[in-house]
Amino acid sequence: MISRTYAVAPLAAALAAALSLPVAAEAQTGAVAASAAMQKDPTQLDKVEVEGKFVTKAASPKYTEALNDTPQTITVVSKETMDQQGLLSLRDVLTNLPGITFGAGEGGGGYGDSINLRGFSANSDITTDGVRDSAQYTRTDTFNLESLELINGANSVYSGSGSVGGNINLVSKQPHAGDATAFTAGAGTDSYGRITVDNNTDFGNGTAFRINAMAHQNDVPGRDYEKFERWGIAPSLALGLGSDTRFTLNYLHQEDDNTPQYGVPYYRNAFNDGPLPGVDSSNYYGYHNVDKQDITVDMLTGIFEHDFNDSLSLRSLARFQKVDQLTIVDATQGTWCLPSNTTPTGGACVSGTGDNAIAVPPGQYLPSGPRGHMRDTSNAIAISQTDLTARFATGTVEHAVVAGVSFSRETFELETLNVFRNADGTNPYTAPNHLPFMDIYNPDSRYTGPYNPILVNKTDGTLTNQAVYVFDTLKFGERWMLNLGARYEHNEGDSVPYKISTATGSIGKNDGKDLAAYAENTDNLFSYRAGLVYKPADNGTVYLSYANSKTPSKASVNGTCTLTSATGAANCTVDPEEAVNIELGTKWEVLDSRLALTAAVFRNERENFRVADPDPTNLTGEQALDGRARVQGVALGAAGRITRDWSVFANYTYLDSEVLRSVSDFCLANPGAANCGNSAAFPDPQKGNPLTNTPKHSASLWTTYALGKWTFGYGATYQGEFYLNNSFLATTGGVTSQTALYKTPDYWTHRAMVAYDFNRNFALQLNVSNLLDEEYYLRIRNNGWATPGEARAATLTATYRF
Repeated sequence: MISRTYAVAPLAAALAAALSLPVAAEAQTGAVAASAAMQKDPTQLDKVEVEGKFVTKAASPKYTEALNDTPQTITVVSKETMDQQGLLSLRDVLTNLPGITFGAGEGGGGYGDSINLRGFSANSDITTDGVRDSAQYTRTDTFNLESLELINGANSVYSGSGSVGGNINLVSKQPHAGDATAFTAGAGTDSYGRITVDNNTDFGNGTAFRINAMAHQNDVPGRDYEKFERWGIAPSLALGLGSDTRFTLNYLHQEDDNTPQYGVPYYRNAFNDGPLPGVDSSNYYGYHNVDKQDITVDMLTGIFEHDFNDSLSLRSLARFQKVDQLTIVDATQGTWCLPSNTTPTGGACVSGTGDNAIAVPPGQYLPSGPRGHMRDTSNAIAISQTDLTARFATGTVEHAVVAGVSFSRETFELETLNVFRNADGTNPYTAPNHLPFMDIYNPDSRYTGPYNPILVNKTDGTLTNQAVYVFDTLKFGERWMLNLGARYEHNEGDSVPYKISTATGSIGKNDGKDLAAYAENTDNLFSYRAGLVYKPADNGTVYLSYANSKTPSKASVNGTCTLTSATGAANCTVDPEEAVNIELGTKWEVLDSRLALTAAVFRNERENFRVADPDPTNLTGEQALDGRARVQGVALGAAGRITRDWSVFANYTYLDSEVLRSVSDFCLANPGAANCGNSAAFPDPQKGNPLTNTPKHSASLWTTYALGKWTFGYGATYQGEFYLNNSFLATTGGVTSQTALYKTPDYWTHRAMVAYDFNRNFALQLNVSNLLDEEYYLRIRNNGWATPGEARAATLTATYRF
């Protein structure tokens, strides 16, 4: 894989190529409303339906009813809302939705978006057009999205294994009836430049062709070296619009050339309270002339739809997607020696021991850890999903039934290399030799040493899934509905490492698969949900729902399971984890159905997550399903128009999280046993602690007001405090105690927009993000690093429609 070429077109060439297309851009301004021609054809049953300023139905055909009649909290962010706020990436959009935080740096799948939803990881819980999209990379652009749907609560029955806290569905743009063209060009601070083009051509015979294109670049506001550069194109062809039989073919290609963001040293402990004192938040502690993130995404989708009659329809989707990502990262970690001649954890300024000990001078930083760390990954997925929707009655009971099957196969290839090597493969920085010291306050981030990529690890993985599911919405008269769903799936995955030589003269040589380390996991999963809906009025519902999720040991293709372990950490044959969600809520459409209001109380509980089980009678060292955790809270939402000119999109989430059990039955019965990490005084050190990365309070608001040809917008996002660590036991001076908990400070960010419509075709929009230039931190790895939030930035976008 290392021979693969990663070439991202320069921005100027990409702009010229996009401008040469007979198309025009997706609007970046909410001041120019979407024309009637841009709305979906009513025969496209799987598309989002829009009324006024809010989406009224989820895109997936598995949801047969309007959002108001669906017994689940679903937050939909429309493309118009994204464009009004200038939200360009998945992370931008999710940052403005409450209850979501982001992890730091690399996970098991590599560098990319690491998402925490309602207290639980959602890295593999992303779908595109209702089918799995699980590769871990940075989803940097929304140019081909119609909307984003955040489905909250345990949700395996809809989206498959996992989905403990919910899932995120990305809805792609599709061709439609009517001609429509739009073009945007934007410029701004921090070298911001962007154009998008969106053209839909209706050939008048049920055939339409739509093409979206984008080229973009910007430096990260407030940072010295991080930048984003990308281009993408998405053509799509629809046949049979307005008829009983329709077919749509979509293709997406996007290439990125980005700089990975790790940020600045960040420690919250007894000796330090956040970023190191005196450190400028713009400092770069990697090597800016080496670090990179190159991404290539290709997605080909075919959708076939047929209406047998008004009550029976078929939809079949097939997709092949491939995501290649090459990253070279230099994480912000090592030994930091403060002017006081101590480290941020209160230790001595020494790295290593004995003859390999390296003394670090005060005010200096000795980089260590994954420096010059290259990951070359390739994720591919082939997936098909077929849904049959039928509406009929049995006596006085009306049914809306969706029955479906899906089949998928994913592959994952990973090559890990170290580029800071001598030509013979040896490491020039083996202790007592070391990388050059960096000044903590004025780091020199240019690498000048040897550069020779040497293979150090290689792993392959596969994941196959076959599922059958059925949903039925039963209507008992005008006031009552019962929503039922069940899914049965067979999930099977494996991973195998390769033998990589470390012998002198053949360092980095691939000696083939290490079949002795081959690991596989096979599980049959059953998930379900039930929801009872009562309609006290035509415009309102009250509902109660109950659902579960199942998570196997190999829930993602880039994950792996462990075969054996002396400490009780093996998990290849452990049964799936289960979570359940119960939710009581109400939804109302008010002000002549211009405004949607939602409120819900919920409890999401992981009933049996895996924990180490070092029971000496456990000969295989398998984990035990004895862990439990719970998140409960309140979710409030409002979306739509208060008046014809005043629109609002607001959400609030309260999360009360708690670890209920963190040790196995054996450890609880034998406190202090080897590898248990507990004691008689503290038999379960984490019990009662909040979950990490789970803010108690979070909220967001976006509102606009139209005044003649002017539109004014204001937004605010609040992120409450959340904990960065959980307790474990430490012994000092012969006394054993629980380690202290540390949490982030809360923060507010603000944004503003003003737009002016010169006429029905042309508009200008000015956006200012982080209006008050608030300093805050995301993606925090405590006692390591954190990524500063983007500083204040301004962009001006021109939109032309015809």
